[in-house]
Amino acid sequence: MTTEIRASWTVRPLHPGEPDAATLLREYFAEIVERYYRRPLKPGEVEAAMDESPSDDLLAPTGALLLAACDGRPAGCAGLRFRPDWAELTRVYVRPEQRGRGGGAALLAAAEAYARDAGADRIRLDTRSDLVEARALYARHGYVEIPAYSQDKYAEHWFEKVLPTAVDEVDGSRYQRTGS
Repeated sequence: MTTEIRASWTVRPLHPGEPDAATLLREYFAEIVERYYRRPLKPGEVEAAMDESPSDDLLAPTGALLLAACDGRPAGCAGLRFRPDWAELTRVYVRPEQRGRGGGAALLAAAEAYARDAGADRIRLDTRSDLVEARALYARHGYVEIPAYSQDKYAEHWFEKVLPTAVDEVDGSRYQRTGS
């Protein structure tokens, strides 16, 4: 007999410079760079990528960085950049050992709630072709491919999700949001 134990996810905003946030952002960039080049990392590549695409705007009032914890331990992150009427989703990452346990869904639900609370009526994002798991996650959660809206040199796919306007239209049972 197999017993499935459901992970307990919490999501809260965190300053990008906080130690847990900085660690998760570095892990995110390391995976992104390694997958892009399809080889092990070379010295300085992660730092160069972080310099090229800084995360310091992922805090109020321009955005938010959300930290996901699984059973109380830091396990993932997602960032938001607020635009007039919409929000851009970025830096979605779940540690490899926590994947498949609901972390991506928890981060998306929390990001959507934060974006809606900030006045956004939709979320957009761009991603690469090699990030097939991410593209599948977005599609499973109602994001649809749209024409390009950004000029990022790494972007190959663009997605958008129109956000529900009423809180009662959202299934909040999948995650617990903490903090403000």
